[in-house]
Amino acid sequence: MRLWTLDPRYLDAKGLVAAWREALLAQAVLEGRTVGYARHPQLERFRRAPDPAASLGRFLEALAGEAGARGYTFDASKIHGLDRPDPAPLPVTLGQVAYELELLRSKLNARDPELATGLPASVPVALNPVFVSTPGPVESWERVRPDVAR
Repeated sequence: MRLWTLDPRYLDAKGLVAAWREALLAQAVLEGRTVGYARHPQLERFRRAPDPAASLGRFLEALAGEAGARGYTFDASKIHGLDRPDPAPLPVTLGQVAYELELLRSKLNARDPELATGLPASVPVALNPVFVSTPGPVESWERVRPDVAR
């Protein structure tokens, strides 16, 4: 499960669809509708939110918006929590953002090298609107891959 901190505009089609599916799974986990992935570390930041459903709903909303801008149809009726007040942005460290940027670069180098060249060279970069960057290293919940530059 990869719930990208980065703005969805940076994702290729495969990454955008995967993020949508995985975020819907995360929504089901947080609502107690499935037991799979219940301990997945990517969910920690949403669990710490004052209103996890609203935060994940806004995360999904950004993915659906990017999909719509590309002419894809993601079923926004599957998003829960949008009837709640806008949540405060979730903090994410600049180290985490930098790690995710390099992780995405490595994935795009394999799948879509031309798109990879369009990624920003370094942080700061645009984030999914549900996040706000703060100083710090890679987040403690991240499972760092040794093959990704940091």
